[in-house]
Amino acid sequence: MIVKEFLQLRRDRAARFRLLVPPIVQMLIYGYAATFEVHRVPTAVLDLDRSQESRELLARFTSSGRFELRAVLQDHDEIAPTIDRERATLVLQVLPGFAASLRKGQTATLQVILDGTNSNTALIALGYVNQIAARFADDYAADRLRRLRPDLVAVLPQLRLEQRPWYNPDFNSRWFFVPGVVGSLALVIVANLTAFAVVREREMGTLEQVIVTPIRRIEFILGKTIPFFLVGLAEVVVISLVGTLWFAVPFRGDPLVLLAGGSLFLLSMLGVGLMISTLCTTQQQAFASSFFFLSPALMLSGFSFPISSMPAALRYLTYLDPLRYFLIVLRGTFLKGVGFRVLWPQLAGMAAIALVLLTVSVLRFRKSLE
Repeated sequence: MIVKEFLQLRRDRAARFRLLVPPIVQMLIYGYAATFEVHRVPTAVLDLDRSQESRELLARFTSSGRFELRAVLQDHDEIAPTIDRERATLVLQVLPGFAASLRKGQTATLQVILDGTNSNTALIALGYVNQIAARFADDYAADRLRRLRPDLVAVLPQLRLEQRPWYNPDFNSRWFFVPGVVGSLALVIVANLTAFAVVREREMGTLEQVIVTPIRRIEFILGKTIPFFLVGLAEVVVISLVGTLWFAVPFRGDPLVLLAGGSLFLLSMLGVGLMISTLCTTQQQAFASSFFFLSPALMLSGFSFPISSMPAALRYLTYLDPLRYFLIVLRGTFLKGVGFRVLWPQLAGMAAIALVLLTVSVLRFRKSLE
């Protein structure tokens, strides 16, 4: 059975192409496109004060690289059309008297109008606005104090924040996404391959030839799973190498830990795929069933959305998702360099899920057409 599966894969050029090229292309697309960082936010400005201070403040936004100036407005009535026509996502409005308030030591107001239809971009952009505005206020206050009371500058108490980010000092979101892509691609590839394993035999009529052989049920299941397990393991290695060599994501852990985690995750996915293949009679049904599983598995894994932000019921449901555990193993081995002593709960969780799914799948399988 194992030899037959590899021979069938060798003869199927389209299958070989699907196993190698799409995962690498998807890794490249995810690596470049998936990010939590926001750059070049389309921005419009309305400077009603037209002072040196207002121009200096607005210049800090355009020179930061986070905002891209798309329009300079002349009147308040231009704001709504600019946002509605998507010429700008964010409008900075400096009200009259901005500089006069600063010079008097009073609070000056900068109005920020955001397009909230894309709430994620709006919130991140608003965070950048707060940082730039706060830095401008601190610099202006310090400069004013040096001019008015230089004797107080030396004795003025200051608070300085020392940041010490571990494992990802530059907060590079690519380092977060690329290890996750390894798990998500392995999930899709292995689950789909295994889901079609038995169904294809049944639909093409070759299962009848298997029935007349003396092969046992467990031998048939092993013959269907071992080739896909080896293919999935090779996929994990190739995608991991692309992430490490192409995107320069550091790998600080033990390869054996990653190998153990990948093996247990693949066994879990083989159990899912076999379960689907024993429940379905056609490849269309298998495709629909695999999609029904894959989409929630990706959503509940913590790949894109933090599990801590989910409702309590969904948080408990994530413990049934093997990808949740594998993502922790991937990011732990890639970025943190932790080993079995830290990651054993995740390995145990995947082992339990794999044992249950494979056992149920083997028991459900019957060497018959029905």
